[in-house]
Amino acid sequence: MQLKHLKTFISPQDGPFKVTAVAWAPNSAKLAVCTVDRVVQMFDENGEKRDKFATKPADSNLGSKSYQVTALAFSPDSTKLAVAQTDNIVFVYRVGEKWGEKKTICNKVVLQSAATCLVWPGQQPSFIFGQADGKVKMAGAKGSKSQTIYATESYVVSITTSPSGKGIISGHADGTIVRYFLEDEGAGLAKGPICRHPCPPYALAWGTSTFMAAGCDKRVIVYGNNGKVAQQFDYSRDDKEKEFTTAACSPSGQFVVLGSFDRLRVYSWMPKRELWEEAPSKEIVNLYTITALAWRRDGARLIVGSLCGAVEMYDCCLRRVLYKNKFEMTYVGLSQVIVKDISTGSRVVLKSHYGYEIDKVQIMGKDRYLVAHTSDTLLLGDMANCKLSEVAWHGTGGNEKFYFENQNVCMIFNAGELTLVEYGVNDIIGSVRTEFMNPHLISVRINERKQRGVDDSKKLAYLVDWHTICIMDLTKGVTTSSFSHEQKINWLELNETGRKLLFRDKKFRLLLYDVDTEVQTSLISYCSYVQWVPLSDVVVAQNTDNLCVWYNIDMPERVTMFPIKGEVVDLQRRDGHTDVLVKSGVDTISYTLDEGLIEFGTAMDDGDFIRALKFLETLEMTRETEAMWKSLGELTLEASQLHIAERCYAALGDVAKVRYLHDIIKMAADITKETGEDGSSHHTIKAQLAVLNKDLEKAEKILLQRGEVDKVISLYKELQRWDEAIAVAQSRGHPDLVVLQAAYSKWLLETSQEEKAGELKEKQGDLTGAVHLYMKAGLASRAAHLVMRHQTLTNQIDLLQQIATALVNGGQYEKAGDLFERARSHQQAMEAYKKGQAFRRAVELARVTFPTEVVGLEEMWGDYLCTQRQYDAAITHYVEAGRLKKAAEAAILARQWSKAVQIVEMQDPASCKDYFVQIATHFASVQDYEVAEQYFIKGDRPHDAVDMYIEAGKWEEAYKVASGCMPLAEVKELYVSRAKELEGQDKLREAERLYAVMGESDLAISMYKRHKQYDAMVRLVAAYHEDLLVDTHLHLAKELEAESQLKQAEYHYVQAGDWKAAVNMYREKNLWDDAYRVAKSQGGTNAANQVAYLWAKSLGGDSAVKLLTKFGLLEAAMAYATESFAFDFAFEIARVALKSKLPELHLKYALHLEDEGKYQEAEDQFAKAGKGKEAVLMYVHQQDWDNAQRVAELYSPESVSDVLVGQARAAFDGKNYQKAEAFLLRAERPDLAAKFYKDVDMWTDALRIVKDYIPQKLDEFQREMEAKSGKGYEDLLSQAKTWEQSGEFSRAVDCYLQLTTQNCGSEEVLVKVWAKAVELCIKFVPSRSVDTVALACDRLANLGKYIQAGDLYLSIDMVKEGLDMLMAGEAWDRAREIAQNIAPRYEKYVDEAYVDYLRSKNQPDQMQAVDPGGALKMYAESGNWEKCLQLAEKQGPDALAKYVAMYAASLIKSNAPLSALQLFAKYGAPPNPQNFNIYKCLCMETLGAPLESSGGFQAYAQLRNMLLALVEQLSKTNERGTSIHKEFEECLLISHYMAMRAACEGLSQAQDKIVAKLSVSLLRHTKIIPVDKAFYEAGIYCKAVGLDNMAFVFLNHFLDLCEAIEEGSLGNLDNSDFVDTDIPFEVPLPERQCVSEEKREEVKEWVLAVSMDQKVEQSLPTDERGIYVASLTSPHTKVTSPPCMITGYPVLRQRVEFKKGGRCANQEDWNKFITAMKVTPSSELSDVWKFLSQWCGIPNNLSYSFK
Repeated sequence: MQLKHLKTFISPQDGPFKVTAVAWAPNSAKLAVCTVDRVVQMFDENGEKRDKFATKPADSNLGSKSYQVTALAFSPDSTKLAVAQTDNIVFVYRVGEKWGEKKTICNKVVLQSAATCLVWPGQQPSFIFGQADGKVKMAGAKGSKSQTIYATESYVVSITTSPSGKGIISGHADGTIVRYFLEDEGAGLAKGPICRHPCPPYALAWGTSTFMAAGCDKRVIVYGNNGKVAQQFDYSRDDKEKEFTTAACSPSGQFVVLGSFDRLRVYSWMPKRELWEEAPSKEIVNLYTITALAWRRDGARLIVGSLCGAVEMYDCCLRRVLYKNKFEMTYVGLSQVIVKDISTGSRVVLKSHYGYEIDKVQIMGKDRYLVAHTSDTLLLGDMANCKLSEVAWHGTGGNEKFYFENQNVCMIFNAGELTLVEYGVNDIIGSVRTEFMNPHLISVRINERKQRGVDDSKKLAYLVDWHTICIMDLTKGVTTSSFSHEQKINWLELNETGRKLLFRDKKFRLLLYDVDTEVQTSLISYCSYVQWVPLSDVVVAQNTDNLCVWYNIDMPERVTMFPIKGEVVDLQRRDGHTDVLVKSGVDTISYTLDEGLIEFGTAMDDGDFIRALKFLETLEMTRETEAMWKSLGELTLEASQLHIAERCYAALGDVAKVRYLHDIIKMAADITKETGEDGSSHHTIKAQLAVLNKDLEKAEKILLQRGEVDKVISLYKELQRWDEAIAVAQSRGHPDLVVLQAAYSKWLLETSQEEKAGELKEKQGDLTGAVHLYMKAGLASRAAHLVMRHQTLTNQIDLLQQIATALVNGGQYEKAGDLFERARSHQQAMEAYKKGQAFRRAVELARVTFPTEVVGLEEMWGDYLCTQRQYDAAITHYVEAGRLKKAAEAAILARQWSKAVQIVEMQDPASCKDYFVQIATHFASVQDYEVAEQYFIKGDRPHDAVDMYIEAGKWEEAYKVASGCMPLAEVKELYVSRAKELEGQDKLREAERLYAVMGESDLAISMYKRHKQYDAMVRLVAAYHEDLLVDTHLHLAKELEAESQLKQAEYHYVQAGDWKAAVNMYREKNLWDDAYRVAKSQGGTNAANQVAYLWAKSLGGDSAVKLLTKFGLLEAAMAYATESFAFDFAFEIARVALKSKLPELHLKYALHLEDEGKYQEAEDQFAKAGKGKEAVLMYVHQQDWDNAQRVAELYSPESVSDVLVGQARAAFDGKNYQKAEAFLLRAERPDLAAKFYKDVDMWTDALRIVKDYIPQKLDEFQREMEAKSGKGYEDLLSQAKTWEQSGEFSRAVDCYLQLTTQNCGSEEVLVKVWAKAVELCIKFVPSRSVDTVALACDRLANLGKYIQAGDLYLSIDMVKEGLDMLMAGEAWDRAREIAQNIAPRYEKYVDEAYVDYLRSKNQPDQMQAVDPGGALKMYAESGNWEKCLQLAEKQGPDALAKYVAMYAASLIKSNAPLSALQLFAKYGAPPNPQNFNIYKCLCMETLGAPLESSGGFQAYAQLRNMLLALVEQLSKTNERGTSIHKEFEECLLISHYMAMRAACEGLSQAQDKIVAKLSVSLLRHTKIIPVDKAFYEAGIYCKAVGLDNMAFVFLNHFLDLCEAIEEGSLGNLDNSDFVDTDIPFEVPLPERQCVSEEKREEVKEWVLAVSMDQKVEQSLPTDERGIYVASLTSPHTKVTSPPCMITGYPVLRQRVEFKKGGRCANQEDWNKFITAMKVTPSSELSDVWKFLSQWCGIPNNLSYSFK
């Protein structure tokens, strides 16, 4: 993001004038600014000051300067401004929507503490503020009370909201940051304190997925949602950076700006990397501290307020784009774009709610709709209504098509899928598959009209295919109906309520579909125009020359028609009338519809029935109005508006309904009169209306709820609904039930309803009577069914016979057979089964009673099934009957081919040939050719198999079959003739295959050649005669060229690799375009350029130039013409287009002529090219001196001398020196004459020339002569001496200095001559002495002669340089002596260099005399600690303590803590704070050592002694009583216990109990010693002395600890055994196991074994206090007992008091210790006794205690 300064709202003051608060209104129209003067100034968005008002104090008596404004915040509607003040109040001012409105206080919230910060989250009715007492409260725009959201104990320094406005975070003076949610954001984040910042977070911002805090420590920390540090930007080392004072997050949450001194730091959220990235900071010189920041709602502007009162506005954007010169798009963030209409100035903020980066923004649909893409979503917007939507959208590749015809929804087509997005809704409301993208074939209605009882109506109608329409309810996402039409549909549209659908087919028939009833109605047979009238259900359509109007579409047969002329073009409804516009020729005629009828429909939709009735009263009765009366009547009857319904049915002439309604209305009036309540809602009236609506169940329910059973029975009897009446009587236990049933039965018989009477008898249990009634009614089947269901009736044989006979007469043979069978008349039953074709029952009966007839019945059954064309079922029965041929025929007829194959395989092949052929024909038809071939051969029809393969195009298989059954010649003849037939039918591909099968590829090639299918011909040649392929291509190319088929010829030339022939072909035909194309495609650029050149050359003149210019080859063509010596064409090009090239061209032509020996012509061309000198040189090369002289004088006078020089050179070559000298002197070149003489060693003549003509070069010439003679070092030495003798000392010095290691191999000589040179300079040339000495000394130093070089420097008083040389030569004694005696100012310099030298050589012994501190450091670095400590002792206690600590730290790092202990034991442990960490580390290493590497008594004793000395020294310093002092005292106690345990271990059983107690006591110190080690030792030692319960508890817990260490967490550890003990729960988790795997396994086995022992309990023992025996503190009384110095157990009663520190011991334990001292004396026990004497002050005599 870039910050660009736009405008200064308020200029800065000369001194402090702090801007205390700034705030933008959510609508971006207003900016409020407040400074220390407590006046709120209001600016518009352009920075113009429009208003201001002074704030008020909470108490006017205290004056206007008794407070400061700390924060400002606008309400979400931008009409109110909350002002937080330090005088314990928050005011809410009404500032209004427009400028100039009066400012009034609409609310004030009185507080108990100063308001320090304030925010008003978007879309929230309340504002939130922080107070100085640490509380965060909420208050509304109304009401003076505030509500505490949460309270802390620390001053609230900052508060901010989340990007969504649903949450807040507050920063407090103690660094605490608290989060709170006003609404659930769905992220599952916790409320409350989430982290603690290192300093007060005055700068606090909540961005995307994280929040950022900064303050006075100059560090910016980014915290994740879990409160953990996610990123950190540290500027603490930047001296230019100051503390951060304020922060602001952009509305999108993707940018954060932090303000400090003269600087704005900008941070951008990178969504892909999920981290913040710092953008270049904005430096603002002399702005001073930034005190307030505010971001405009759209994110495009940032307001900055400073300490000096300046208010600046900055533009914030990533980039700007001008779209179509109509819209300006400002990218204020990766996910936010502001689209501004340049013409109107209106703005729309397009923002991705998910934070995705917006790739591209487009404006479509008549510049009204926005479309933008992100990586995962699609953004759409209606700029007219400011409705924006963002929906999930993945991987479409940008191929979508958008349709914006519907103002409520955008239709998107992509890959056959239609997607609907409602503007303002962030979800796809519907998605369907359809291939029809025409908007006229899709209709969407989104809440376009109010409907009764419907809150949300969203319907879609679309085409599934040309004949099928699907209607979908978008609110539920389900298809409500789908129907098909016989013709293609070319238009459809739903009405505004989505309940009716109009559609038109390709025959222009107009049809109506009712969505609710799914009824389709044809309206007119031809329709050229149709449209729904807006805001109604009226339809307007054109039928040829008639205008058709359906005012009530519920009655589609009621249509109003009137003739028109022309075509309907539009429908307009405005200003209370509806017009149909008809275009007739050039005129447009308006036809006005009956607005009253349209209004009726609207009133009906709105449910205003009275208005609809009044309207109908004004109309005459027509078909349309009749339909309206009927609709109104139905709706009012449904709504229980009976008077209106009565009037409607009266208008319709329905007298019955009118009378019925009149009676109901009268009844309701009577009820109202009697009860005083609304009679229309009485249950009786509701029941009568239900009867009118034919809803008898509802009427019954209403009456029964009131207990009026008789009315229900009377109602059903009146309607002849006896069953319902009896059911009601039965359910209610009516006393007249029997009478009612008898009356019903009598009525049934009287009305000849025997069946119903029989049913009634059956229900009453009179089965025989029911059977007789069924028989009387002619329902023998019903009687049979009743008999079969009741066993009691089957014993009546006569009854069965009677019923069976009736069934036979009625043709129900199977049921009759069943009854005959039950009556044991088996023969009659068999006959009945046969007649009824019930063969299954017949076979079953025959298997029992007539076994011999089973086979015949099976065959009959199969024959019957065949007559019924059930061939598949007949197969089994034929097989059962043994009729295999019939079974085969049935299988074939049933097309059960696998069964047919099985059946015929079971028979004689000779008798089944016909079946084989039929089976083969089937398999051939399904292309199972192998099986078909098999059965054709079995059926003796191999020719059919051949024909099958030929028809299928399987020539190889056909050939194989034919070869097996036909002669080869006949096969070949067959195939060739067949191939020719196919050739005659233009089936060349098939013919080729036949030739290929026969191996006649040449015939196929000839065939293709005859048909001029050269591609196929070439393909075959490549396959069968590859060696002839190139010749074939060339042959075809020439033939095609002769036939003028040049394109094809070109193809074959190219395929033959002779593309040049194709080029020549086109050149001969003068088709240069094609020639150029071929050359470029096949030969490349060079070949194409050559063709273009030839093309141009053939054209000549201006045409050639134009052509070459077109190809960009003008200069290249001229160059090529020159190279190919076509100078005429080259000159032609140059004269027309490249006149500037003419001189160059003349020059090239001249050079060509020179090469050809045409010198005269070449001379002319050189002259035309203006190159006279080249002409001269031409003659010079030919040694034609006369012509050269002539041309030079004529064209190039400056070349005359060159000609003379050339002549002179020729004369010298001819040894004619005098002539050559004369030429050179004429050319005024005596230097050349001298040179020529030198080259031939004629030095005398050369010297003569130099002296006579160029004397100024005499010295140079002399030096050259000397150099020519050669110089060894002896020569230089001799020459130097000569110069010296001649007094030329400077030259002598130069000669001496010319001697170097390169020309002299003797260092001795070099030292002498350089010294001589220095001596001469000092004596005779003092001005050169410094430089000479420096040069000589440098050379001497290179030879390693530092002392000699130093002497030379000292000889000219260059002391420092001399000292440097002596020190370089390691002559330190001499250098120090000179520094002390001659140059004291360099004494320190020499000493420092000497120290550096000793340090580099690692010689600390020598350094002791010079720099003892450096020597100590060197000893330490080299690890020579013995000498280091010896020297440190000499330097004093501070140095000794320092290096002892360093040595100890080194030993600890080397894993040698015992050596470190010995070191401190030897030298002492001073109470220096810088050593505390070393002491702690020693304690942790010694006390926490694993069992295998424990140091034993010696280690614990040394640690104990060291800590005792340390604690005693600390008690004498300021550290006494501090936490570090207490920590070391605890370590001292632990080390004493461990030393005591090590001393007592293994001495006796009594001492083992002391060891166990000590181990148990150490459990309370597991924050220092490893917890697993402590529990292991406690358990093992308790186990050793028989304390199994304790051992089991401790070792079981030890195993749990081992698992926790492996898992890396103590979170799941069970500490329930140690509740109410002083064993800590929260202990450090050891990084590694302190107990070996082997010992852990032993413990595990013991614990498992003991756990099965019921004698062992998992509990800890208690003492007389009723608590854990080893606990020092009672959880009940909170009394703490002192620990025993022998065992660590609490000392309760009998104790031994010690002299120091109030320490004591249990008398029993003390006596055991004294006994051990006497009985089993040891050095360890003596040491312990000595230590206790020193620490606790015990008596010196060993005696029992009886106190």
